[in-house]
Amino acid sequence: MTRPLAGTVVLDLTRFLSGPYCTLLLAGMGAQVIKVDDPALGDPVAKAPPFVGPHGVSLERKSGADYGIAYLKRARGKRSVTLDLKCVEGRSLLARLAAKADVVVENFRPGVAARLGADYATLARDNPRLVHCSLSGYGATGPDCDLKAYDLMAQAASGLMGISGEPDGPPVKAGSAISDCISGAYSALGIIAALHERNRSGRGQAVDVAMVDCLVSMILDEPLDCYAQLGLVPRQGNRIMRFSPFNAYRTRDGWIVIGCATHEEWMALLAAMGRADLATDPNMLDVGWRIANNAAVDRLVSDWAAGFETAVLLLTLQQADVACSPVRSPGDLMAWEHLQARGMLRTLARPDGMPANVAAAGFPLKFSRSEAQHDAPAPVPGADTEAVLGQMLGLDPAEVGDLRRRGVV
Repeated sequence: MTRPLAGTVVLDLTRFLSGPYCTLLLAGMGAQVIKVDDPALGDPVAKAPPFVGPHGVSLERKSGADYGIAYLKRARGKRSVTLDLKCVEGRSLLARLAAKADVVVENFRPGVAARLGADYATLARDNPRLVHCSLSGYGATGPDCDLKAYDLMAQAASGLMGISGEPDGPPVKAGSAISDCISGAYSALGIIAALHERNRSGRGQAVDVAMVDCLVSMILDEPLDCYAQLGLVPRQGNRIMRFSPFNAYRTRDGWIVIGCATHEEWMALLAAMGRADLATDPNMLDVGWRIANNAAVDRLVSDWAAGFETAVLLLTLQQADVACSPVRSPGDLMAWEHLQARGMLRTLARPDGMPANVAAAGFPLKFSRSEAQHDAPAPVPGADTEAVLGQMLGLDPAEVGDLRRRGVV
């Protein structure tokens, strides 16, 4: 089975999570992703805790074979070269590599790529077919484009934190760095679209992705600007304001989420609850009334759910075809047979191929005729420098050795 992006060469100048997640997806689909790191500093997450190595997991690096777990996850299936883009010779080598590549991805703050000779205008001069993706917090244009941003800032700036949490509580970020991963996925989509368009036009183009834009494009599916007119507060807890009931409910031994998005599901839930008397109540049949009086609806469902063990309640609801799920802990997630069957729980490997005894996600897309997976471990930083410069630029080992001695690579 071939991989969808086999033969596509990607130069990865990214750091931390948003960009590396984009190129991780591309690598999983078969692109040859070549990480380009500074020879003096390397990839910052390779030396950031928590670490894993021959002696297990630790917050301190115990040996030279210990690497940051984030690095081992995000660099799977990639090659690694070092290149000093702060010197003229390093920038020249990057331009030569880009002339042979299909894609360049960077997530510098706007303006940094141009100073390093890694911007689209510079690299496209020698390769007009190049697809260049810039990923930043606020995008390449607009009055706030120069602001520094991590996931926390993107979640706050986009309004996501403003609508997350309980109505009377403080703003809350999502538990994972979703703006990084979502913008990384959007970037991969934009790159693939630009490659597809290049097949028609013969020309590459620049793709500008902002973490904030990506989150806004998702949260504005909700009519947030109308909440005040509807008498709704911005933070709705675990609810979606268009449905009721739609929340997390405590059981005897945990938590379960239940959601009724249709009249049929609400009728099925009432039947499962043994509340046929409410199936003819005009208020309870009116979703608008239930939304406005959601506290009463939640009390009804909460009181019922509290009398069950989670497993028994799940079975009851599933038999009634009501949408539900347990709220899984990390331990529960690792034991979920469904994820095992889907190939979504993998054992992370160290660069030497030995298992790290740390869980990593499998590839999330399944193709009927193509293969896509993260099957190769992260490389030793810089390990592919000589091979890549030899294969792509024709440099012999002596030339690469000279570059290394002078700190260019």
